[in-house]
Amino acid sequence: MINITQPISGYGVAKVVDSTHPEYKNGDLVWGMTGWEEYSLLTAPGLLFKIQHTDVPLTYYTGLLGMAGMTAYTGFYEICTPKKGEYVYVSAASGAVGQLVGQFAKLLGCYVVGSAGSKEKIDLLKNKFGFDEAFNYKEEPDLDAALKRYFPEGIDIYFENVGGKMLDAVLLNMRVHGRIAVCGMISQYNNDKPEATHNLIYIIPKRVRMQGFIVTDFYHLYPKYLEMVIPRIKEGKITYVEDVAEGIESAPTALIGLFIGRNVGKQLVVVSRD
Repeated sequence: MINITQPISGYGVAKVVDSTHPEYKNGDLVWGMTGWEEYSLLTAPGLLFKIQHTDVPLTYYTGLLGMAGMTAYTGFYEICTPKKGEYVYVSAASGAVGQLVGQFAKLLGCYVVGSAGSKEKIDLLKNKFGFDEAFNYKEEPDLDAALKRYFPEGIDIYFENVGGKMLDAVLLNMRVHGRIAVCGMISQYNNDKPEATHNLIYIIPKRVRMQGFIVTDFYHLYPKYLEMVIPRIKEGKITYVEDVAEGIESAPTALIGLFIGRNVGKQLVVVSRD
């Protein structure tokens, strides 16, 4: 619930300009929950992380090295317990989380297919992020048929970002003992009434494990994640795409764009470049 008298909160990267907290000093770089504002007063910085690695772009801490990266890492490795050679499907695959799930899966030796909503995004998935295949869900009149085309033997792991008709189609195509990590359902957030899911019965005979998760429950694994991902970034084995909007005044338009797929990659709003 948003309090209309207060700034919207969200994940950001910031520099400490003044502090009376014993763990933070002026000049420290941090990422975590801040306000949609030029300066934030944080009285309980429990969800802040000090930035230790400054030899990578600081913007990465809003995504690849922040909440989005941890979400991809947690959902794929901790929830889905992947194995080499498995068949992985990622919806909203060019977004902040999806692009990383696909790359993690490829590094592990999985077969990976992603879906997105434009030709530009499909090209990114196949040519920049290394997905084996990708398709534009807006051009598929029958999602079940599309998934059967790309996964004739079925899906072992589905990283769920959209919900609705896509989830229904995926449930028809899961393999026995498949796993579904439910990260989000962006197609449903603005509906007055959520769409019904008709094919849940298939999780019984296929023994599918479907689990929702909140990334903050796994923040204790952040040091482990950095140990894994920082070397791969420096080796060029993981890449990341950001969609940058300039100025706090552009934040509302950028947010609305998320719900119609306007952004390509992680949506950022740059308040200051100092």
